[in-house]
Amino acid sequence: MVFSDDDWQAIRLTLELAALTTLLLLILATPLAWWLARSASRWRAPVSALVTLPLVLPPTVLGFYLLLLMGPSGWLGQITQALGWGSLSFTFTGLLIGSIVFSLPFAVQPLQHAFESLGARPLEVAATLRARPLDAFFTVALPQAKGGVLTAAILSFAHTVGEFGVVLMIGGNVPGQTRVVSTQIYGHVEAMEYTQAHWLAGGMVLFSFVVLLVLAGLRRGRDRVMP
Repeated sequence: MVFSDDDWQAIRLTLELAALTTLLLLILATPLAWWLARSASRWRAPVSALVTLPLVLPPTVLGFYLLLLMGPSGWLGQITQALGWGSLSFTFTGLLIGSIVFSLPFAVQPLQHAFESLGARPLEVAATLRARPLDAFFTVALPQAKGGVLTAAILSFAHTVGEFGVVLMIGGNVPGQTRVVSTQIYGHVEAMEYTQAHWLAGGMVLFSFVVLLVLAGLRRGRDRVMP
């Protein structure tokens, strides 16, 4: 048997985490990316820098502060404990929050670039046809930015699958709750189970290669349709 029951459990948990993270990121990142693409506010630059911060911070640094935030002494941890939800650290929910924060720029940036590339003309035409701003967004801007939406979804999913530092800091390595593929590989290496680690690591390499091929195909498709 190539994968053990623990390996399959880690794979299932990883896919569940990546799917939920991607869905929530698209919901959160789309209006944020639209604001960043269209706003002239003085807060635009600080917000953009804050969104981009996970790209330059070491994952362990981000994971450490998220762990403090969600722990018993953190303000978020105190809120969840007061509500009777307990501490979010070393739970799947905490892992989900950390994944959303860590993968946020991978969702926001493709969407922002797609919205910026639209220009003002399509929305001006929609306005002349008496379309409300919200209607123009859903009927004009979002359909024309579908390439950016798809890229954001693929990058968010793939980045979540490959997480390690933030996952380990926030979730630890609890079987069935926070043990994902990256930490499962780490566990195999620690136990000197190199054959099992090879199978999982090879699967990650293949997955990443396919993701890059898909993104390259999307880019070629966009280049062909652009005038």
